[in-house]
Amino acid sequence: MFRWTHGLAGLGAAAAITAAALDPTSSRAAASQTWPAFVLVAGLLLVGLVAAEERLFAAAGSRLAGAAPDGRVLFVGVAVLVAVVTAVLNLDTSVAFLSPVLVHTARRRREDAGLLLSLCLLMSNAASLLLPGSNLTNLIVLDGRHVSGGTFFLRMALPWVAAVIVTAAVVAWAGRRRLAATVRVEAEAERPVLGTGLVAVVAVVVIVLAVSDPAPAVAGVGAAAATVALARRRIEVADMARTLDVPVLIGLFGLAVGLGALGRHWTGPADALGHLDPLGTAAFGAVATVLVNNLPAAALISARPLRHPLSLLIGLNIGPNLMVTGSLAWMLWHSSARAAGGEPRVWPTVRTGLIAAPLALLGAVGALYLAGHHT
Repeated sequence: MFRWTHGLAGLGAAAAITAAALDPTSSRAAASQTWPAFVLVAGLLLVGLVAAEERLFAAAGSRLAGAAPDGRVLFVGVAVLVAVVTAVLNLDTSVAFLSPVLVHTARRRREDAGLLLSLCLLMSNAASLLLPGSNLTNLIVLDGRHVSGGTFFLRMALPWVAAVIVTAAVVAWAGRRRLAATVRVEAEAERPVLGTGLVAVVAVVVIVLAVSDPAPAVAGVGAAAATVALARRRIEVADMARTLDVPVLIGLFGLAVGLGALGRHWTGPADALGHLDPLGTAAFGAVATVLVNNLPAAALISARPLRHPLSLLIGLNIGPNLMVTGSLAWMLWHSSARAAGGEPRVWPTVRTGLIAAPLALLGAVGALYLAGHHT
């Protein structure tokens, strides 16, 4: 049966082929700017698949549930955990590794995982402002602008705090009736298999922290871990195909290449942004993520010099919380949670995001003004 993902793949392939035929040089530049995001995601998905089969996420989730029996304490702890992991290890790592953990946390508490999963996704997007590597859109927009990690941190620290607090507050308000529950967790904790999955997870963490361009190495770790798991018959090729969802990756990459090449010739986005203030620039970026996804949007908009690059990043990073089309993290979140046996609530998460995203965007841009970095 024809799936929408095959249509997306066809559209992306057509966009990339057309761009390559019309302007090979611009297409190569756009592909060079955007490919690391997709290679990184593929590697993380494979590592997550192997780790899930070895019960690593189940074990971590059951221990988290036992450590925080009070629902409000658990919520705050998860919010801080997701924000920190996102900032240090990046958005996609956070979603891929923490979504399954939270599914098992809720299962051990005998609760629905919907609230914690919504928090994981919305917080991961919002908390990806702190470091260049926290979100691959940061790397795309900053490409060629020679901004050090320390400088970026100092400029974005206050907006990051604002985005994190506002997002957590809105998600807590949406789930306020469920946060009052305190449970006694008496079931025996899950026992993981300490093998390939654990080695792969540790390797990915080290690579993301230590390597400036981690995508090829992470993909290599994922491929190696999956190969070992296949040989040991812990997973099957069908599991890998379902986890990777290659048509989505192909479609979004093709769109990113096509729009990135277009942005090197079409002055429309640059002209529009040239007349906008920081808040308008952030709003422009947020809308662009909904229309074409944040990675293609970043490739299109950042192909020319920007007047308010930090404000644009606020829109590109927080904007995906408005709709499922906003970022690749939505797909990663959905597939990782489903692989762990969870049922991510897409439309309730969208409804919460429609409130959280505009408020977090306003808070982050306001904080940028307070910090004096809005120009």
